[in-house]
Formats: sequence, C-alpha cells, structure tokens
Amino acid sequence: MSVPDPKDLQDTKDTKDTKDTKDHDALEAATLATRSLQGLSTELTARVPQLLEAMRSVGTGLELHSTLDRICETAAELADARYAAIGVIDEADTGLSDFVTYGVTFEEAAAIGRRPDGHRGLLGSLIHHPEPLRLGNLSADPRSAGFPAHHPPMRTFLGVPIRVQGEVFGNLYLTEKSGGAEFNDYDLHMVRVLATEAGIAIGNARLYEAARQRERWIDGSVAVTTALLSGGDADDALEVVAEQARHLADSAAGIVLLPAEEGGLEIVAVSSDDPGSALGVVIPPESPVVATLLEGEAVFMDDAATDARMITKLAERYGPSMMLPLHSGGRVLGALATPRARGGRPFTDAERTLATQFASQAALALMMAEAQRDRERLVVYEDRDRIARDLHDLVIQRLFATGMMLEGAQRKSVVPEVQRGVGKAVDELDVTIQEIRTAIFALQQEPAEAPSGLRTRVLREINMAAVPLGFKPAHRFVGPVDALVGELTGKNLIAALREALSNAFRHAEASRIEVVVDATVQLPDGSQGVRLTVADNGIGIPEGGRRSGLRNLRRRAEALGGASTYGPGTGEDGGGTTVVWEAPL
Repeated sequence: MSVPDPKDLQDTKDTKDTKDTKDHDALEAATLATRSLQGLSTELTARVPQLLEAMRSVGTGLELHSTLDRICETAAELADARYAAIGVIDEADTGLSDFVTYGVTFEEAAAIGRRPDGHRGLLGSLIHHPEPLRLGNLSADPRSAGFPAHHPPMRTFLGVPIRVQGEVFGNLYLTEKSGGAEFNDYDLHMVRVLATEAGIAIGNARLYEAARQRERWIDGSVAVTTALLSGGDADDALEVVAEQARHLADSAAGIVLLPAEEGGLEIVAVSSDDPGSALGVVIPPESPVVATLLEGEAVFMDDAATDARMITKLAERYGPSMMLPLHSGGRVLGALATPRARGGRPFTDAERTLATQFASQAALALMMAEAQRDRERLVVYEDRDRIARDLHDLVIQRLFATGMMLEGAQRKSVVPEVQRGVGKAVDELDVTIQEIRTAIFALQQEPAEAPSGLRTRVLREINMAAVPLGFKPAHRFVGPVDALVGELTGKNLIAALREALSNAFRHAEASRIEVVVDATVQLPDGSQGVRLTVADNGIGIPEGGRRSGLRNLRRRAEALGGASTYGPGTGEDGGGTTVVWEAPL
C-alpha cells in the first residue's frame, strides 16, 4: 500500500476548506434569513419556498446589468408588485448613476423621457436616509416631488436599501401591489431578505465586471504596444492608440494630441464618426488644459461643453471627458483624450484609473518605438558611412589608377584614333569620379524622413493580416495611388482595409482574399475617386449577424463624401463577401 503524497493531502485539504467555507457562507445566509422569519405568522412561513426560489434566481449569472434586471423582476414577483426599480447611487452619494426598471414598457419609458437622477424627491430622501420605507400613498408623502408627464400612476410604495459589503449600493423600489392593496409586514420582511441576497449577487457581479474591464484594458494596451513596436508608420500607430482608447473607454471619440511647432497641442490622430473635423486642430498654449497636461497631470471633466477650461469650439459637442498626459521617463510626449457625447454617463473612478494606466503604457510604448526607430536609423547611418568609405577608399582609388594607366597608354600610342578614344575614356572616368564623390557627400548627409506612401501602407496591412489568416491576401494596384490619394483619404482607406481584413479573419473563414486599390475610378457624381475592394470566398454575412464593422466602414466613407457597400464574394455561386469602399480624391 502506497503512502499518500503530503502535497496531495494538502491540495485535498485546501479544496475541502474552500468547499467548507462556501457551505458555511450559504448556511450563515440561510440562518440569518431564518432568524428574520422567526416569530412571524404561518402566512410568511408558507411563502418561504417562494423566497428561497427568488434567492436562487437572483444568485444566477455574473453580468451586472442583467443581475439588476433579474433582481427587479424577482422582487416584483415576490411582493406581487406591478412595478420594480433599482436606483444605483453614484460615487459621490448625491444622486443616481443608473436606474433599472421592471414593468415599465419601452414606449412608456420613451414617453417619460429622462430617468430620475435622485437629487430630489422621495428617491433623493432614500439616498440620504437608507432605511426601509413603506407608504400607502407615495404622492401624499411630503417628500414626494410628483411624477413627470406620461408617468404611469403609482400609489403604494415599498423601498429597501441594497448593501454590498457593508456599503449602500442603491435602493430597491416596489410600487402598485396587486389588487390595490398596500404592502404589508410580510412583504417588507421578504424583500429585506431578498435585498440581502441581492447585495451578495451584485457584489459578485461587480467583481466579475471589474475583472473583465481590467482584462479589456490590458488587451488594449497589448494591441497598442504591438502596433507601435511593429515597425510600421508612426501615424498609423497613433491611429491604433486613438481607436483602442475610444473602444475601451466607451467614448464618442479617441483623440491623440502631440506638441505643435507653434506651441500648444495638435490633434494628430482621431477615432470618431467625424474624424476630419477634428484632425489638425491646435489647442493653443494659453489653454489651462494644455498647461496642466504638459505638467504631466490628468484633466477630468463632467461636461467639456460648459467647462471654462476648454476654449476651443471642438469641446462644444462633448460631455464627460478624460484628458490624460502621455508621459514616461519624466517626458510628456503628448496627450490622449476620450470624451463622451453630451449627456453621457460620467467616468467612474475605476475607468479613470484604468485609462490613466493605459495612457502610461501607451507613452512607454511610444518611447520604446521611438528608441527602436533611432536604433534602426543608426544602423542605416552606419551602413551609409561604410558604403561611403568603400566608395572613397576602394572604388575612386581604382578608377583614378585606371585613369592614370589610360593616360600613360595614350601618350605611348601613335595612332590618332586610339589617342582620341583613350582621351574620351579618361574624361568619362573623371566625370564618374565626380559623380561618385557627389554620391558620397549625399550618403554622409542626414536623410529627410519621407512618410510612407499609400502603396507601402497597404502592403504593410496585408502582410500583418497574413499572420492570423495563415495566408497572404492577393493584391493589385490600379493607377498612381501614391500620387493621387490625399493624406486624409489615405488614412481612412487604410483604416477601412484594416477593418475589412479583420472582419474576414474573425468571421469569414475564407481561404482566399483579394485586395484591389483603384485610383482611376469615376464616382456616381462624376468626380474622380479611389476605390478599395476586399473580396473573399468565405461563408458570407449571416442573416441577423452583427453589422457594426460594416457601419464603421460606411461612416468613414460618408464622412469624406464617399460610400461603402457589400455584396457576394468570390466563392462558388457567389459565396463569401465583397466589400467596396470608395471616396473622392
């Protein structure tokens, strides 16, 4: 008989301890619930199975908003109420950051309009005094502020606070008990027990949501670092930073700003529905925001449109905003802005922290990319110096020696034709030596950095897409794309190509993709334009499938005065998808 490994015994003990802890927590919750019911009538005791089923229902699932929806529905069924709601208290404990309802139809909610903010009335009173409240007629209560127009009538009321880890998360509201009756003590006790279980479920959901949020921001940081260090065009890398920031912050725009030559900060990369109107805008140096950002401090705003620190018209379209310095190693490289639309929800403390960390990671990646480009540039310079030395020390010397030999032969020759031919060869050698010396001088100068052409950027996107696809898409260029396509149109075409290739990789299951960039097309209005075509032989776009990527393509094209469409692909019987994106030159 073998002796058990002590490590296995420890692992078994740890597993048993974890199970015992969970069982103990469940037993403790059940004990508390039972104690709260002791001494009450048999009517309440008869409803215990319903309460237990409600508690089980509330505890299923981890997504926060669906958990709140489930709590509302379960509480309404448990207390036999027509309407239920949960008001989530904001971080300042002064109002409501969210308001989840049950029983109110979509049409009724649309007619009511703006949801309550909890700053006044009965809901505001419950925020400042989180105690159970039961009313026979809530309209008659002096704390009531009345109902807005089109609000359904509500008379009876039951409110219970929901606590998560000892802190008040929000309040659970129930109105309109069935049959016009008032909520009784039984309802109050049952809902209080349910609120305790709801607090546990919400706590778990918040932890899960926070973990998922951190994971998304980490993945975004990895994507940005990969893009910046891939050796691609710097402008394209900044576009990736803007797109990732917009997506992760759930904002209306992602904006990257770099120091302008004349001072202030210039918008150099934008991810939004209308990027053209913001690109190139300079926030002047006298702006208080610029001074703060260049000092390495973040700027947070509840409403950019009304904030006195914002002095540009661009701010008029935005609400809650984060402006974060891109600083690393004591240097401020620029700034990252993630504004939300007017009336959007404020950024939470967790979002601000994660965004600040993302900006720091992006700044570090920018510095690493800059150092990498410096190293690559140094290698080029060293290679140019070596070539220049070889040309001077070897090639010119040999050419000079050859010229001397020819001149000697010329003097010895007595044939005039030979003398003229040799003399002409010597003159050609002298010209060649002068041209080589000019080339040597050029090699020793610092080359002016020219931006990558559109053709080069398209090929780079195709090569990057080949890695996840497992094959390299075919490509073809029609017309002088580098000469005809402008910078703004070119940036949007590259973004559209990236989106189309990403969709093909994630959804198409294609084995062949063809990319065509044609700068000779005539648009429907008769103007000259450029057309991007990405065709595959995959499974096509399923009925009812998501269209967010296609909508992004269309918005980019329409912002430039163009269009984007899709149709059958290159597979058998039209299988797959063909995406066509075009814009004027």
